[in-house]
Amino acid sequence: MTNKELSQLYYLNKEIKQLESNLMELETTAYKTTPNLTGIPGSGKCSDKVGRYAAEIADLKALINLNIKKCWHEKRRLERYIQSIDDSLIRQIFFLRYIELKKWEDVAASLGGNNTENSVKQIHSRYLRSH
Repeated sequence: MTNKELSQLYYLNKEIKQLESNLMELETTAYKTTPNLTGIPGSGKCSDKVGRYAAEIADLKALINLNIKKCWHEKRRLERYIQSIDDSLIRQIFFLRYIELKKWEDVAASLGGNNTENSVKQIHSRYLRSH
């Protein structure tokens, strides 16, 4: 498995957070928008901003839900791969990095002992090169 394949869960989570941020902005904008109820005809243009925002909000929510499902499947795929690793230390490194999405320094701290950020990165790199 490549580093790119291993990192997909991280990027899916990042994408979901961005979509959720976009959703919050859109909902805020939609709630600030009120329909024109004066009864006076406009310039001939018909615009339903609230309806348009509702459709965009629904689309974004559907996209977020789709990505959450992708995350679930990606996490299961990574867990199966990690469980196939024979060495316990390497399994722990991969689990902390790719499932718990920890930074390298946090992986080293979680493992304890004499492990450093560089040492766990090196163990990780050697394993990927040899498999």
